[in-house]
Amino acid sequence: MPKTQSPCIGVCKFKRPGPAGSHCIGCSMTKEQKSISKDLKKSRELDAFVALVMAQQEQMGRYTHWPLAYVKKAQKKGRKVPDVVRRAT
Repeated sequence: MPKTQSPCIGVCKFKRPGPAGSHCIGCSMTKEQKSISKDLKKSRELDAFVALVMAQQEQMGRYTHWPLAYVKKAQKKGRKVPDVVRRAT
């Protein structure tokens, strides 16, 4: 089974303020969260992290572009898309 795709969609511009620092306008992750996502090795850990990022996006709003961009990037790289994302698209 292929590894789960990271929540990053390759935009990486930290302009949205939030309680934990600035958030990326592409995926909503903070720099610390991006660092954490790189250290996650098991698919179930990354699946849970993606669900956490999606919940964060819902709270912050304005991330309706993310699920489709995420699926497109995952397919391009041949990576797994968590079920929680598939249900959102």
